[in-house]
Amino acid sequence: MSGLSLAVVVGCTALYRNHGYVPTDAELSEVLVGVDSRDSVADIIGPPTAGGVSGDGNFYYVQSRFRHYAYQAPQEIEREVVAISFDAEGIVSNVERFGLEDGRIVALSRRVTDDGIRDTTFLRQLFGALGNFDAGAVLGEP
Repeated sequence: MSGLSLAVVVGCTALYRNHGYVPTDAELSEVLVGVDSRDSVADIIGPPTAGGVSGDGNFYYVQSRFRHYAYQAPQEIEREVVAISFDAEGIVSNVERFGLEDGRIVALSRRVTDDGIRDTTFLRQLFGALGNFDAGAVLGEP
């Protein structure tokens, strides 16, 4: 009987899985706006999760946390994106950290050299597209 009880308890325990990588605030403090280049950023905090997907050459670091519970489909409970923007000369112009709160993008921190926020449309698309990947569509299956 105790084996069955143990199986029920273990089966009803939530498991958490992390995907991706986001640099810490301490690591990001080493990146200097207006000083560092793409190469020095990659040396300081590592290569980006996604870079230049929209053709702009910026770096994006993405981390998600999923909750797996019993027979239910995995649920994304946390998502964080760090966006590092570069100017035309390849020098860091902006460092931003975004979170996902109640389905809306929330800026958690921002270091900018100008007062405009660029690439928010891309970030909205990035947040919306993560987790909605359909392998059948890529492979051409009906």
